[in-house]
Amino acid sequence: MMFTTCRYAKALQLTLAVIKPDAMAHPLILEALHQKILENHFIIIKSKDLVWRREDSQRFYAEHAGRFFYQRLVEFMSSGPMRAYILARENAISQWRELMGPTKVFRARYTAPTSIRGVYGLTDTRNTTHGSDSAQSASREIAFFFPEFNMKEWTEKEEPLVRAGHVVYDKEKQIHVLKLQIAVQ
Repeated sequence: MMFTTCRYAKALQLTLAVIKPDAMAHPLILEALHQKILENHFIIIKSKDLVWRREDSQRFYAEHAGRFFYQRLVEFMSSGPMRAYILARENAISQWRELMGPTKVFRARYTAPTSIRGVYGLTDTRNTTHGSDSAQSASREIAFFFPEFNMKEWTEKEEPLVRAGHVVYDKEKQIHVLKLQIAVQ
């Protein structure tokens, strides 16, 4: 167990973060991205590895149907395993988006060279990560990836405890858990 000493003054925001198949194919990159999440003081609420069928990819990216990149994106996102996270932090959405860098890898390399996409991105589709772009998107996307997760319940019951620093990082599970859960086990 690694203790987390971060305490937050403002309410924590949740965001969805996805490590795409191009990064999942390289264990060292995957581990580097996980460490980057921790180093940037995100609390990992949930994490899971999954593989999408083509239909899952089509449903998730339905808002982009008809755009020139849609088919390429659908095929790529169903081409192999990915890892989804629910991350918490003050301003989690904007902080994760800043850490990812611009969607377009060429732009990321020049305007945010130390960003995730600036370092690891290959193309505009194979750009390593996905992140929610608004609170509404985060809510919808978290529900898509983690249908069992109740955002309202988490916000009411667990967010105050997490914000107060009552969490530890469980190296085995690779997520943060409430200290209360540790005491019960």
